[in-house]
Amino acid sequence: MKSTLKPEEAAALIPDGATVMIGGFMGVGAPLRLIDALVARGVRDLSLVANDTFVPGRGIGKLISARACRRITVSHIGLNPEAQAQMNDGTLEVELVPQGTLVERIRAHGVGLGGILTPTGLGTQVAAGKQIIHANGRDFLLEEPIGADFTLIAAHQSDYVGNLEYALTAQNFNPIMALAGATVIAEPEHIVPVGVIPPDAVRTPGVLVDHLLERAH
Repeated sequence: MKSTLKPEEAAALIPDGATVMIGGFMGVGAPLRLIDALVARGVRDLSLVANDTFVPGRGIGKLISARACRRITVSHIGLNPEAQAQMNDGTLEVELVPQGTLVERIRAHGVGLGGILTPTGLGTQVAAGKQIIHANGRDFLLEEPIGADFTLIAAHQSDYVGNLEYALTAQNFNPIMALAGATVIAEPEHIVPVGVIPPDAVRTPGVLVDHLLERAH
C-alpha cells in the first residue's frame, strides 16, 4: 500500500528551492490539485522542469503567475506572456530545450545514461557552451541528463500499490518523468484495488511511485 496524502500534505514535502518536474502537455496530464496546493503554500525559488508553462492562471501557469519559480527548463513559453515578461525582466531564468531533446535528457537521467547525442541545435544558440562530439562522420551535441528532487504527475488511475495507468495524450511526458525524480508523487483520478488495471495498461510501475494524492471528494 502506498501512502495517500492530502494536497497540502504533499505540497509541504516540497521545500523552497527544490527542483521539480511536472508532467503534462498544455495542462493535459498535469497534476492540477498539486499545483494549486503549491501555490497556496507560497512555495518559492523552484527550478521547474516541464514541457511548457501553459497559459496564465491555469495549471503550471499558476506557478508562473505566483512567481514561484526562479528557473524553468521547458520546450516553449509561447502561450504564456507572463513567463515571457519574467524572462525579459530578468526575474525568471529560462532554458529553452527542443521538445525531443528535453524528453530524452529526462529519460537519460532515469535510465542512468551520461547524456544523449543529438544533431538538433547545432549551429544555433542551443549549442552555446556545449560539447560537440564527432561520431560516425557526423557532429552531435552532447546534452546532459535532467533529474529532479520531485516529480509530480497526474494519472487516470492508480491501484493500491501505485501502478499507474494514463488516459490518451496524458501519457505524454508522465511515464518518462516518473523515472527521473528522486521522489515521485502521483495524482490519480481513481484509486482501485490491485488487479483492476490490466498489466498491459500499466505505464508506470508502483515501485517508482512514492506517494499518491488522495482522491478529490
